[in-house]
Amino acid sequence: MTSQDETTPRPRRGLAEKRQAITRAARTVFGRDGYTRAGIDAIAAEAGVSTRTIYNHFAGKELLFQTVVQESAGQVRDAHLEVIGRTLAKVTDLEADFTALGLAWVSALTEFADHFALVRQINAEAGHLPKALLDAWQQTGPRRAMAELGNRFGELAAQGLLDAPDPARAAQHFVLLTGTEVTQRSYWGAHPLTGQETTEIITAGVQAFLRAYAARPAH
Repeated sequence: MTSQDETTPRPRRGLAEKRQAITRAARTVFGRDGYTRAGIDAIAAEAGVSTRTIYNHFAGKELLFQTVVQESAGQVRDAHLEVIGRTLAKVTDLEADFTALGLAWVSALTEFADHFALVRQINAEAGHLPKALLDAWQQTGPRRAMAELGNRFGELAAQGLLDAPDPARAAQHFVLLTGTEVTQRSYWGAHPLTGQETTEIITAGVQAFLRAYAARPAH
């Protein structure tokens, strides 16, 4: 007797599902091998599709890479926007709320490990990638998140909580003081720091930021 599994053909994946499989696989392969060394054959094998299927969805490797980078950056951007809205919606204790912001901000390194594997490869190959692609990545992800952080810092300055004549620059300083050391010491999340190490870095960074930007009481 023939089993149902042997007689019933497997359902074919739809176009959207195939596209998602391709971009997931491409993110894995690009993050592992980088842009230059990654091959369409390897991506097709990872996705479980033919190379022809990939070319039916994407004109070539450059477009696929650009799509993957921008979609991945958009996910991290949305996570950072949520963090800003959640931690700074109602600031009652600058140090505590900014520490919560810093900790949640750097948690993206582990939450989106596949994205930051891509970022490591981008940094290594930046000189061989089109500047337009790099700018598109920045505009889609990091710059949008930083712009929103600057907007929120401007609102806090208007409320008299921060002394930040240039809120956008203050936002850059905040991330440099709280996130850069975590990013560099963990090699963009490749070797995550302990929770204690991360907390110590963020706490010290927030304290330094507030020494520079916390509004002083009027005399």
